[in-house]
Amino acid sequence: MAIFNKPAGERTATRMDAPPGSESTMSVVAHGMIIHGDVETAGVLKIEGVVEGAVRHARQVLLGKTGILRGDVHTTDAIIGGTIVGNVMASDRVELQSTASVEGDIHTKSIIVFEGGSINGAVRMGDATGQSRPVSSDQRLATES
Repeated sequence: MAIFNKPAGERTATRMDAPPGSESTMSVVAHGMIIHGDVETAGVLKIEGVVEGAVRHARQVLLGKTGILRGDVHTTDAIIGGTIVGNVMASDRVELQSTASVEGDIHTKSIIVFEGGSINGAVRMGDATGQSRPVSSDQRLATES
């Protein structure tokens, strides 16, 4: 092992909870599978089954049309074809396919909603860390004229 061959000053600590290359990994919750509890990953999470808990730190969440997620989602990118009952915070982009249903708020920089996709909650555009501000009716009127 190389770490034992390096002088003490050159040794670096590695995180046990995030192995090198973990951002490129894909985890799959298959159809018929149910997870009770929060899921945390640095990679891609594909859900065709059911997750009853929050999803955190994912690079991308792919929710298939048979997928159900009951909890909040914190990700960089989300492609939703199934049902989410919870809030979605995506730092870059959210795509709602025609079979998607979101019962909660969405906060993202960019959103695509295909015909048939539904949102029952507020949509906020801007910095997904919560720094955006809702547009007032006075601001809307000023931009329309």
